[in-house]
Amino acid sequence: MQTLEQQMSFYAAYHQDPRNKATHFVGVPMIIFGLFVALGWARIEAGGVTLTAAMLLAAVVLAWYFLLDVPLALAMLAVNGVLLYLANMVSVLPLGTGALWFLAFFGSGWVIQLIGHGYEGRKPALVDNFLQIFVAPIFLAAEVFFALGYKPGLHAAVQKRALEMRAAAGIGERSPAQRFS
Repeated sequence: MQTLEQQMSFYAAYHQDPRNKATHFVGVPMIIFGLFVALGWARIEAGGVTLTAAMLLAAVVLAWYFLLDVPLALAMLAVNGVLLYLANMVSVLPLGTGALWFLAFFGSGWVIQLIGHGYEGRKPALVDNFLQIFVAPIFLAAEVFFALGYKPGLHAAVQKRALEMRAAAGIGERSPAQRFS
């Protein structure tokens, strides 16, 4: 299993433009919420407790996050808890209503992120490694931690490795006009 630094460095190599990062702070939670809505439709009752596929996915991903980094996983536990709670409220609505919520959030979240990658001038990381889709949320949590001055060593190591990966791929800083060409 790759370390948190390795996972985040790969992701960071695709996310250096601040506008791209900003779109991900909006788009990623929207996608997670939409996905949790859809997965909330698959539910079972067991001993008076309702379990959903959204809860199962969240539990598996959170277990992986805890293996990577406990403080970041705790932050993601709080975020996922709120998203699961809200998504569950929507998933029990009539199917047509829930489907509209799913489409609005899931679709808009992807559009917002793709706009961000236009600024970046680089395809999304998941195109080269699909598992990066699970790195995005913990990467964003880490970005908040970094902005607050937490884990400066990890931040420096991730940035250094990400810039080395970009240089090895022949990707340097480009002007806004070059990003869209």
